Amino acid sequence: MEMRLLGRSGTVVSTYALGTMTFGNESDQRVSHDLLNSYVEAGGNFIDTADVYTAGTSEEIIGHWLQARPEAARNVVLATKGRFPMGAGPNDLGNSRRHLRQALDASLKRLGVEHIDLYQLHAWDPLTPLEESLGFLQDAVTAGKISYYGLSNFTGWQLTKAVFTARAHGWNEPVTLQPQYNLLEREIEAEVVPAALDAGLGLLPWSPLAGGWLTGKYRRESVPAGKTRVGDNPTRQFQGWDLRSNNDRTWQILDALKAVAAAHQATPAQVALAWLAAQPGVTSVILGARTVEQLADNLGAASLRLSDAELQRLTDLSRPAVGNYPYGADGLNQRSRQY
Repeated sequence: MEMRLLGRSGTVVSTYALGTMTFGNESDQRVSHDLLNSYVEAGGNFIDTADVYTAGTSEEIIGHWLQARPEAARNVVLATKGRFPMGAGPNDLGNSRRHLRQALDASLKRLGVEHIDLYQLHAWDPLTPLEESLGFLQDAVTAGKISYYGLSNFTGWQLTKAVFTARAHGWNEPVTLQPQYNLLEREIEAEVVPAALDAGLGLLPWSPLAGGWLTGKYRRESVPAGKTRVGDNPTRQFQGWDLRSNNDRTWQILDALKAVAAAHQATPAQVALAWLAAQPGVTSVILGARTVEQLADNLGAASLRLSDAELQRLTDLSRPAVGNYPYGADGLNQRSRQY
């Protein structure tokens, strides 16, 4: 599997990371451990989780696996996140120093480790001063509890503010940004991706298959029911049936994916993942498989190389519709310069 630097750090991670949101929910401990074993045996070394995943159970399952596989534990790069509610109290959420201290210590305990490689703010907190959050993260680096920190679900101005706030104080800067990014959700390319590239942050896309949409399993004439994420919850956040099925662009992208996949004897999911891994700034694509079979299919993207023409075809077809200003043709031309 290809390796890349973890953003602006010297740590090396695999191009495909194992996301663990399904652990303890859609995948029990046995299946979760099978997923972890299959992933590292395929050459992967980057595991991403969060305290809020199944109320801490995901971290506990990973912790049990790390204890049972000490040789693997030495080689994997471990990432987790804090920010969302882990209790009913008013201070049981957010990016305050108080909550982050409790959240980080609890994650360390559940994971059974003394140190986390990448600790991420799971989302922006509009109530906590950014200096407070970043000051805590700096202290956590100094204390040896974390090596690096990253951001997740930040907008362009928010991540830029974080970078320059850290820089102004002489603190360590964030090394990564974890956004939703896939062929159906490309709006981050307008501001978020350029801001990340400018700051040297590596992108760690979540939901690279758009909640199963880019696997090609959905049909326009058939509303899914059960045993799929959209079927289980047709109004699912970001990925609901009504949100995407009524958009012709969705089906055009899926048709193109199937055509490119057929040319490579690959699956639409593999093509979608290979396209994403080839985008500027992407460090590692986070895979969220529920079964070993799904993971094996996803990891097939690691050996898939799309031609420049195929990449461009998918890029052109999936380009999001925008107004003329500031992100349309005239707006882009206004900010361009040649010599």
